[in-house]
Amino acid sequence: MPNDQEMSGDPICPLCLRPIPPEARSSLHHLVPKLRGGKHGPTVRLHQICHNEIHATLTEAELARDYDTPEKLRAHPRLAKFAAWVARRPPGFHSKTPGRRRRR
Repeated sequence: MPNDQEMSGDPICPLCLRPIPPEARSSLHHLVPKLRGGKHGPTVRLHQICHNEIHATLTEAELARDYDTPEKLRAHPRLAKFAAWVARRPPGFHSKTPGRRRRR
């Protein structure tokens, strides 16, 4: 039997696995960054807060080399911790990206 999220028809964020309602801030994420050859590659719709956290955590090179699928992104320790934290928030939740940016 489908759950409420499946019945709503809202897309599911592949990082936090929450639905993305129409009023939520969201954006498309290139699984391989455009500057690393992914301009015409696959994209996924994410909550904006989830997208911000990905880019605050990983460099373009790391994304292209090691984190080019939603499963690999969810397996990253900082992103897994973030996903667990944000999963306790409502689907439309947005705030500044918590925590420090990655060291460059």
